[in-house]
Amino acid sequence: MDWHKVAGGGGASAGGAYSLTGTIGQHDAGEPMSGGPYSLTGGFWSLISVAQTPGAPTLSISRSGSTVTVHWQNVSGWSLEQNSSLAQPANWSPSTGVETTLGTNYFRVGPLAGTLFFRLRQP
Repeated sequence: MDWHKVAGGGGASAGGAYSLTGTIGQHDAGEPMSGGPYSLTGGFWSLISVAQTPGAPTLSISRSGSTVTVHWQNVSGWSLEQNSSLAQPANWSPSTGVETTLGTNYFRVGPLAGTLFFRLRQP
């Protein structure tokens, strides 16, 4: 046997013409699997995501090391909120510490444990 993995749990995601099924387990050894413009890296999933609000500026997420940055165009009247569970809509709270540079808003988050969702909202 060349290699093995201990894994359990997992699930499936689908959207449009694409679907993905995975399990939770230890990181795969080696490079990402890739084909065409797509690649897949095994290991633990990042649980930071944006929930796009219709009509709002587009939210984007980038990561550098252990810091995640949520950013969007600085459009008057929109504020960033966060929630650890989409199943609990009453738990959205304002994200404090938003910085604006050259017409773009930035919210940086350090190392996280667990899930965190972001959305833009008009008061």
